[in-house]
Amino acid sequence: MNREIIIVAGPTAVGKTKYAIEIAKAFNGEIVSSDSMQLYQFMDIGSAKPTPEEQAQVKHYLVNEIDPREPFSVAAYQKRAKNAMEHIFLSGKTPVVSGGTGLYVNSLIYDMDFSAPPSGSDYRIKLEELASEQGREYIHKLLQEKDPEAAARIHPNNLKKVIRALEVAENSETGIKPFEQSFVKTTDYSYTLIGLSRDREELYERINQRVDMLLHMGLVEEIKNLLHMGLTIDNISMKGIGYKEIIGYLNGEYDLEQAVYLVKRNTRHYAKRQMTWFKRYEDIKWFNLSEYGNDDEAVKEIISWLKKNR
Repeated sequence: MNREIIIVAGPTAVGKTKYAIEIAKAFNGEIVSSDSMQLYQFMDIGSAKPTPEEQAQVKHYLVNEIDPREPFSVAAYQKRAKNAMEHIFLSGKTPVVSGGTGLYVNSLIYDMDFSAPPSGSDYRIKLEELASEQGREYIHKLLQEKDPEAAARIHPNNLKKVIRALEVAENSETGIKPFEQSFVKTTDYSYTLIGLSRDREELYERINQRVDMLLHMGLVEEIKNLLHMGLTIDNISMKGIGYKEIIGYLNGEYDLEQAVYLVKRNTRHYAKRQMTWFKRYEDIKWFNLSEYGNDDEAVKEIISWLKKNR
């Protein structure tokens, strides 16, 4: 059996959903989302989930599956995504991974073993020294920056678990450099990695238009409903861009115009970080969608390249 996956990566608002669907159609595929917000239930608008019409075209996994009140980790994503991929393989189809969460993509490319990072690494020793000098709260704050989901689950006083989670996060960001080879397992599938980009000004305009559209679709009401369900800014799911800024508006910290400005600005900054992340992959094949006359031309070119190079 040919066990190969196609990964469609790129920044927010570049058009991954549409292109992943067309690629899945061309290669008898089903889509596995690698978006850290689209997997949550009740958060349809702010996460820009594939529409019901889009999901009807191709089966999607890891969309609308997790209760937003529950924490979710990279390790949990990896397990669910691999289970979904195995189901797709067994059905004789091709998994098409689509999304912009770099840690999630890494967990599938490197097939990292999250269960037991090797002890005695230089990074761990450094963290232990920092804990001794700066205190446990300082180390926990480092984890909050790298993996908020893990930080929400692990108490600052549990230094051993905090350090282990930081090792996992560090490995996810930099590959296998800080660790022994045993931390990364050999996958039983191969992958082809497609990167989608657009000229910066075009991408930023698409981001601005998307934010305006999400507001028109009812983003504020969606967040009000989530707050009525008992969620707060302390929930990891509510820290996503678009949610945290609107919560600030609803809490009276600033007006709606300022909230919209912050959502657009923060989304642009996030897109820039995503591009920086994905550009580090040496085996990624980039397609600048701004260079094509329309989406149909770009889709045709990408599918043609995949048929020749998979």
